[in-house]
Amino acid sequence: MTLLNKTILLGVTGSIAAYKAAGLASALTQEGAMVNVIMTRSAGEFVRPLTFQALTQRPVVTDMFALDSQSRVQHITLGQTADLVVIAPASAHTIARLAWGLADDVLSCTVLSTTAPVLVAPAMESHMYANSATQENLGRLRSRGFVIIEPEYGRLASGAVGRGRLAGEGAIMAAIRQALGGVSDLTGRRVVVTAGGTQEPIDPVRYISNRSSGRMGYALAEAARDRGAEVVLISGPAAIAAPGGIKLVPVVTAMEMREAVMDEVPACDALIMAAAVADYRLETPASQKIKTMAPELTLKLVKNPDILGEVSGHARRPKVVVGFAAESQDLLKNAQTKLVARNLDLIVANDITASDSGFGAENNRVVLIGRDQEPSALPLMPKRQVADIIWDAVVGLLRL
Repeated sequence: MTLLNKTILLGVTGSIAAYKAAGLASALTQEGAMVNVIMTRSAGEFVRPLTFQALTQRPVVTDMFALDSQSRVQHITLGQTADLVVIAPASAHTIARLAWGLADDVLSCTVLSTTAPVLVAPAMESHMYANSATQENLGRLRSRGFVIIEPEYGRLASGAVGRGRLAGEGAIMAAIRQALGGVSDLTGRRVVVTAGGTQEPIDPVRYISNRSSGRMGYALAEAARDRGAEVVLISGPAAIAAPGGIKLVPVVTAMEMREAVMDEVPACDALIMAAAVADYRLETPASQKIKTMAPELTLKLVKNPDILGEVSGHARRPKVVVGFAAESQDLLKNAQTKLVARNLDLIVANDITASDSGFGAENNRVVLIGRDQEPSALPLMPKRQVADIIWDAVVGLLRL
């Protein structure tokens, strides 16, 4: 879902997490949205309006009675022109104001005047969040159609640990895309995506691995999240940060990957195995660092489990199982062989010898091969775009 030319009203309230709203404003602006910021008086105690003005290149509204350049009351015009209202962070005080329909500051007036969807991302001390008054107020907002982006559990500004941290930027961005009418054809579906490479230990400091960066798998997880799915991302070590708004299951070895996959797939609708899982592991890794005195070193490797084969033969096999085939020769022949041997519904084949795509690159050039259809070769394109095309195919298979 592109944010280009969307008008987003960002409300910033008096929470210590107000500084995080600057990053959100920047991210929205970089994606092409026009961001109008309203700050409550308390928010100005944490972050100055100049910060948001510099990031958005738009004036920041703080005054209830300020007029715009055409002498119009701003809380009316901003509410009427917004495609979406996002309040992040939302303090307990602002949540109470909105729940009871008060109109005593510029933000609450604007929310009353808008017909756009409203997203509320609470951020506060955990006991304040858990308090029955706050929960009742959040319930009131939900009943009126507001979307609540639940806070995270973690260390708070007070030094305590609990639920109350502002949701991550990735989760808020995902909620924004969904609210703005992004594709929601995976709503109600639970999907599992694997990503990254695995590391098979040789000794406590060395391991066997591959060049997978995790970018393709992470793009698939992000795309599924934005299409409304509940996403489980099982990831080996990767070169990039995982997207927010998903369940991340970190693993290191192929055996750990297998265990995680077999735990998660019985309750999912689709599995996409984008991870580059090692085919072999050491039979007995050394418990101590191997010294480099010997002129030669012989390592005995044993075969790792065939995770895709196990999943496809499982009594509770997901309805759709997708594999990847990274090949250096005979791309279509080898991919089709894997499709049949693993009983897959779809396989994504890519030529790893290409210098402009594949491992570590931002782009990919793949061929989609289904059971009863001709191979579909895609041109070079960003991995996120490839991910959406793969999910288009998966959605079609889920509907059969």
